[in-house]
Amino acid sequence: MPVSNGHRVAIVGSGPSGLAAAGDLAKMGYKVTVYEALHLAGGVLVYGIPEFRLPKIIVQNEIDNLKAIGVDIETNMVIGKVLTVDELFEMGNEAVYIGSGAGLPRFMNIPGESLKGVYSANEYLTRINLMKAYKKDSKTPIMHSKNVAVVGGGNVAMDSARCAKRMGAENVYIIYRRSRNEMPARKEEVEHAIEEGIIFRTLTNPVEILGDEKGMVNGVKCVEMELGEPDASGRCRPVEKPDSELVIDVDTVIMAIGTSPNPLIRTTTPGLETNQRGCIVTDGDSGMTSREGVYAGGDAVTGAATVILAMGAGKAAAKAIDEYIKNKN
Repeated sequence: MPVSNGHRVAIVGSGPSGLAAAGDLAKMGYKVTVYEALHLAGGVLVYGIPEFRLPKIIVQNEIDNLKAIGVDIETNMVIGKVLTVDELFEMGNEAVYIGSGAGLPRFMNIPGESLKGVYSANEYLTRINLMKAYKKDSKTPIMHSKNVAVVGGGNVAMDSARCAKRMGAENVYIIYRRSRNEMPARKEEVEHAIEEGIIFRTLTNPVEILGDEKGMVNGVKCVEMELGEPDASGRCRPVEKPDSELVIDVDTVIMAIGTSPNPLIRTTTPGLETNQRGCIVTDGDSGMTSREGVYAGGDAVTGAATVILAMGAGKAAAKAIDEYIKNKN
């Protein structure tokens, strides 16, 4: 157990960023408490990334190691609702690190998105990975789909499609408006999906989700696309082909088109600067925000990114927090 230095730091979120910051600060002698909104620690490592890509025992071992060096982890603690950032300071913490991720799903705002059988990738993956909906005795309901459309081309789309296949779906389609070359997913994730029989419908874009008289999804209406000139992202802009409507028969649609930070912390923390995407604004690698003593990193700052980047941000912020508290005292 590290020797205590007598100072306290609060960490919001127990995902990769929060855990990395907590570990480094605890080793420096800080009394660290991690506040996790869900009932299980690990953040996206447990609710987002499937077991076949990251066995949960590995995450649990890391959390157990942190507890062994004195880190307290409090679950079911939604910061911004149960406690505010200001109240964390009132409790004796000298700094707060916000590593709350980007858990707010995006939708396309097309007709039919409120039909039964439409999921955000976040909800779908959380039900399977965190709540273990694949077990026969699970209390978490999930549709046992026959034909599934996953909209998007990133790693989360691949995870959703591969989970749907493991849940017993006969046909799983990845619907992506650009070509395979433009897909943001890692090449090996795409290759694994192809190996597992996922059907790729590229240069295809949904325009409406269709439903039956009971409000259940029974298809997705799409248009074919072709690539035009490069846009601001440097990728070729998809342009709709005229008279190219088609319908893919599905009973489930999973939207995997990105996430943004939940507005709860920014709306309950006066003076915390955020940008137009809802991400917390920080000063360089230190993670320092517009509020003194408040640091942030990971997806809450960058928007949805990688585990490695989030961990790096947590470690950089831990160093900056240590310097801040030493200089203050």
